[in-house]
Amino acid sequence: MSDTTATPERVRAYLIGLQDRITTAIAAMDGGTFLSDAWEKAPGEPLQGNGITRILEGGTVFERAGCGFSHVRGPKLPPSATQHRPELSGAPFEAMGVSLVFHPRNPYVPTVHMNVRMLAAKNPQGDTVCWFGGGMDLTPYYGFNEDAVHFHQVCKGALSDFGDDKYPRFKKWCDEYFFLKHRNEPRGVGGIFFDDFSELGQDRSFAMLQSVGDAFLHAYLPIAERRKDMSYTQRERDFQLYRRGRYVEFNLVWDRGTHFGLQSGGRTESILLSMPPHASWSYQHVAAAGSPEEALTSHFLTARDWV
Repeated sequence: MSDTTATPERVRAYLIGLQDRITTAIAAMDGGTFLSDAWEKAPGEPLQGNGITRILEGGTVFERAGCGFSHVRGPKLPPSATQHRPELSGAPFEAMGVSLVFHPRNPYVPTVHMNVRMLAAKNPQGDTVCWFGGGMDLTPYYGFNEDAVHFHQVCKGALSDFGDDKYPRFKKWCDEYFFLKHRNEPRGVGGIFFDDFSELGQDRSFAMLQSVGDAFLHAYLPIAERRKDMSYTQRERDFQLYRRGRYVEFNLVWDRGTHFGLQSGGRTESILLSMPPHASWSYQHVAAAGSPEEALTSHFLTARDWV
């Protein structure tokens, strides 16, 4: 059987292996240890299934790094999963995925998010319908052109075997999705994002998902290595905490993954592992003209072609 055959067993094995590879690499960089919390939904809960939440807190490089795997089944797809597939509204479903958010200690190291997932449901004709979603995006506090270019180059390379249209489409999708509408502001410098994806067929779509998941460490580790030992002061730390507040706002107000987990009866502690350990809000914060803080919004938090 090919590694790209998209059976639930094969997808699950890939996702668990991906979680292992990523957390091993991050622990090696940080010098810390991930807490591994295996969980299973109790009988009678809205969802049935299990997962593994891995989290590193108070590390040398990462203040909080969470990477979770989940595999759940439920009797009824929640609204957040059927807005583009109304014919599946209320259908029984199966969902599995790996999701991570890493919040670094040093303000010059960007926060990063990555998610890869598969959903399957039965349509009214009784056929199983599978689709995939995921992507990765970078949220700097202090921007560097070379970091944004590198991240996007790796994202583009991960999609190159699946059609020349994929990177431009998914890059635009990412820019539009990770956008705080109530602030009229992008969350970061983007990356790639796709959802409800099955147009390449089940196996080929799964192969694309694997290529995205496998690219994550290549996209992020060189940036973190380059920035983690840069010196900073309380000024940069305060700005980092202020910008983290925007991250919290997006995840709670707009993120479909958060909404899906909470609406479907998922494990709240694991769903909210994306939250930073510390964040702050400031009333009508205005960065000084010409400052690095001002450059974040004027130069980096704008939709642009990085590659």
